[in-house]
Amino acid sequence: MAAITLKFLIFILMAVIISGQPDPTLSRVIEVKGGPDSVVWVVQLSDLHFSVHHPDRALDFKTFVGPYLSIINPSLILITGDLTDGKSKDLLTMKQNEQEWVEYRDVMEDVIKKSGLDKSIFYDLRGNHDNFGVPSVGGTFDFFSNYSLNTLAGRNGHVNSVTLQTGIRRHLFVGIDTTMAVGLRGPTNLFGHPTDQLLADLESELSKWDAEPKNKVTKISFGHFPLSFSAASETGRTLKDVYLKHSVYAYLCGHLHSRFGKNLKRHHRSGNEFMQLNMQRSSENVSNGLSQIQEFWEWEMGDWRKNRFMRILAVDRGHASFVDINLKSDAKKTIILPTFPLDSRFILTSSELNEFKHQLMDPSHYMTIRALVFSSSPIISVVARVYDSHLGRLVLVLEQPMTMIKDDSSRGALYATAWNFKAFVDPSPDRYWLQIEAIDREGRSNLAELRPFSVNGIPSSPSWTWKEFMVMGCQWAALYFPILCFILGSFLFILLLPLALRMFSKKHFTLQNFNTDRSFISGFGWVLTEFYKLRSVWFGFLGYSLYLVLFPWFSGEIFTAGGERGYMTYRGWVVKQPETGRKLEFLGFPDIMVIVIPHLVFVVFPSLLVAIGFAAESEKYRIHFLALARKKEDDLHKETPISRQNNRQIHKSSKFLIGTRWIRKLLLVFCLLILYKHFKNCRTLVKAYEMNPVLHCPVYTFSIPLLLAFAACKTCRC
Repeated sequence: MAAITLKFLIFILMAVIISGQPDPTLSRVIEVKGGPDSVVWVVQLSDLHFSVHHPDRALDFKTFVGPYLSIINPSLILITGDLTDGKSKDLLTMKQNEQEWVEYRDVMEDVIKKSGLDKSIFYDLRGNHDNFGVPSVGGTFDFFSNYSLNTLAGRNGHVNSVTLQTGIRRHLFVGIDTTMAVGLRGPTNLFGHPTDQLLADLESELSKWDAEPKNKVTKISFGHFPLSFSAASETGRTLKDVYLKHSVYAYLCGHLHSRFGKNLKRHHRSGNEFMQLNMQRSSENVSNGLSQIQEFWEWEMGDWRKNRFMRILAVDRGHASFVDINLKSDAKKTIILPTFPLDSRFILTSSELNEFKHQLMDPSHYMTIRALVFSSSPIISVVARVYDSHLGRLVLVLEQPMTMIKDDSSRGALYATAWNFKAFVDPSPDRYWLQIEAIDREGRSNLAELRPFSVNGIPSSPSWTWKEFMVMGCQWAALYFPILCFILGSFLFILLLPLALRMFSKKHFTLQNFNTDRSFISGFGWVLTEFYKLRSVWFGFLGYSLYLVLFPWFSGEIFTAGGERGYMTYRGWVVKQPETGRKLEFLGFPDIMVIVIPHLVFVVFPSLLVAIGFAAESEKYRIHFLALARKKEDDLHKETPISRQNNRQIHKSSKFLIGTRWIRKLLLVFCLLILYKHFKNCRTLVKAYEMNPVLHCPVYTFSIPLLLAFAACKTCRC
């Protein structure tokens, strides 16, 4: 009996010891063997969107990715979300499809086999498409938990880290899954939603090597959502706060694809900003002696879905650089990735400038031009060329052959050539341009992209296009409420102003007064006063605006299958979770802005303006009609010269503008455009959430068409 008791106590003790240790599957250290010792490289893929309706995506992935990975031989492969598509053929219904997940699992097994790489170095994570209609993690429709590489490797947490350890440096990669805890169907599933617990776990992983300050570490995080499409936690903390605090070098993400532009990159520094105009702000006055600068880069990458993009990211002595390749249209036998000098457009940070000024970097870092070369055919020649652009054209100023840094067990080919870097120190970050050429045994010449560089670490500040600014420069989660309040405030101001004028102003705003006093205030007051006279229409718009604020907009199916219908307000969805029966409120905030803001901006507000236009045009036509009637009456009597002249002026000015009522016809055309937009919105929502327009969203569907039709009828004076 005593022996059994002793064994039981030992078992309990071992269990306690084991439970107190970190899960090795969630936090790994990989000893990177072989040279070159100063550099590691990884591959990123994103937004695969494997679909039963588009088998070419999986077929191309199987055809291209495996062979390329075998050539590149990366230490990690990061797949940053949207592994499957989860959309119907018409793209309107969004929920999980297990067939797509089976295809993803089978394709990845084939790719891993063709690549010859260890399966454990493949890391994938959820995107919003992988979360469409998933009631809970690990539940019935959470196919990611059944088929993903992370799950099959036992990495079940929302935060997973892996450290690549070379002889001189650690490289910490931390992946984070910020999809909703309760996944809604699209389109109201667009944002990342980090929780306070998730941010605490992220901080724990990012600080794991901080207790060993002598061992240098480069920290890189990867996830699906850009920070512009990531909400704050319950206490208002953000991913940006965590990354700045823990000196993350870069954040890799996807989600936006390539349709918004190629420069979806952003340099972050401390400070809460709703907007940032350029991808990198000026670095002036940032460096302050030897103090640490809080900053990091965010690099969104193009999608596999349409563009077949793959990214190779290298970290050379703590400094990252990357190249994006289109495997379908730009497929090459040879890939060249310069690792030094760094691209001054979207790689350099203020810390590089600080390091150069205070000579903090190892001098050997500057003394060579370096580039990784990956090729399926043996390389016989690599040449580095530097061009000077200060004369307005590129002038070749340096041409040097590069030699491979050999190692007994090389992981890849790193080429280098010595140069006098001090000759290229310049206050302009884009004066000098670097290009690497590699020639293989078949005689094929492969040129890397021309890149501006700045040896002394001065970053350039390229501008976004307006589309790039809209998706990367704006913090949409923080902007939703200000935009909503501005639109609704403007709407109510326009509606209530004529009422206020009638109650508090002694001045009468009529067309006659406006003809006398041609001021903006007089005209604005007259137009709104005319609209207020259409009391039924005015009350209709006022009631509709109050309805949008106080009541649900519609109800619909928000999970893949089963469960009660939820209803959506401007604050989010309210629904019962199918598996627990617990009532959940305000899900999908601020994701619902993709429905709320377009409806207000493109349907409700224009409808109000058109109704006001109908009222003003009707009054103008009434005065014109009375003038014509008066003229006919004067024709029966003797006209005075003055009355004849006035009637001619009225007739001339009104004959075309008002008499033909072309303004009304134009307003009717605008009505049709608004109704077409509204019809498309309703059709999208009806399909997305399996709604009946009459039963589930009658007020949302029919209010605007009825108000416009009633306004048009009430102002139709013949």
